[in-house]
Amino acid sequence: MRNTKLTGRERVNRMFKRQDQDSIPRHESWWDETLTRWRTEGCTGDVIEFIGGDFQCLCWSDPMPWPGRQETISEDESTKTIVDEWGKTVRYWKYRSGTPEHRGFGCNTREDWFDVYKPILLAKETFVKPYSSYNDWVISRRNGRWSYLSGLETFEMARRVIGDETFFIALIEDPEWALDVSRTLTDLVLRDFDVLMKRGIEPDGVWIYGDMAYRRGPMIGPAMYREMIWPDHKRLVDWAHERGLPFIFHTDGDVNPVVCHYIDAGFDCLQPLEAKAGMDVRKLAPAVGEELALFGNIDVMVMATNDREKIEQEVRSKIEAGMKTRGYVYHSDHSVPPSVSWETYRFVIDLIDRYGNYD
Repeated sequence: MRNTKLTGRERVNRMFKRQDQDSIPRHESWWDETLTRWRTEGCTGDVIEFIGGDFQCLCWSDPMPWPGRQETISEDESTKTIVDEWGKTVRYWKYRSGTPEHRGFGCNTREDWFDVYKPILLAKETFVKPYSSYNDWVISRRNGRWSYLSGLETFEMARRVIGDETFFIALIEDPEWALDVSRTLTDLVLRDFDVLMKRGIEPDGVWIYGDMAYRRGPMIGPAMYREMIWPDHKRLVDWAHERGLPFIFHTDGDVNPVVCHYIDAGFDCLQPLEAKAGMDVRKLAPAVGEELALFGNIDVMVMATNDREKIEQEVRSKIEAGMKTRGYVYHSDHSVPPSVSWETYRFVIDLIDRYGNYD
């Protein structure tokens, strides 16, 4: 069984400092359909409580011009097309999760940005909920969980506002516009965090989300990333470090080519280390594990085989590699899909109990 000498907050803080811990910290994500399946298979209560989760999110900074907008354009039996909070036209599945189809963006030119979008965004006082965040912080302290401020970075925000294609072309053909988008959106996230800090919230860290890679590598080359986007990533890190807060970065995809730049920026932790994109804690831990904490990498595709022998090999080998640096956190390498049964997932957590203790 899991060793529980420490609170989650103590455990995670000691992990970042590479100090002795009782066991590896834990967290998890899953699809909505996964939880629906698990409920039919005997899962009751809070899954995070079940696994002994150590983390507590306090906010979600996601700057949007028209919060709450969901204007239906068309729909059929299985899909709905809307204009959303960011002014983009998106087609969603009605009854299951999946990547939405982006059909158009309201912000397609620098004029759209400077004349419409940027002024609307800057006019908003905040995109977070201070009262709710404060209550969550009080609860996290009471429960001994490691609390964090959370929000988005440039790639993820630009994807919502102007779309990948327009943003990537702008990085080459109109870098002044692209950089203004990046800097403005980063400013808004940091402004949100300042609002919460002024309310008396004392988080334990910062966790920033943004998928900047796909299965075969980063969406832009390492040199362009370093020149164009890295400075705003570093601003996020510097904001955290100036307040004594560790910095976690989430990105799916193969980011092996830019890990060195993450370390240069001061990232403290990388999550979720997508296995099917070539991220492997068994290789990363010996190479960068002293400088960069590693969070995740347990392959959901292996979980989905429901083959206990394969799952045990996956969990044991990766946890052992990560634990050698005392800078490892359990998480799947992506959200757990509905192809993973509740019985199988319980087995995964049993393995974490078995192999994840330091004593």
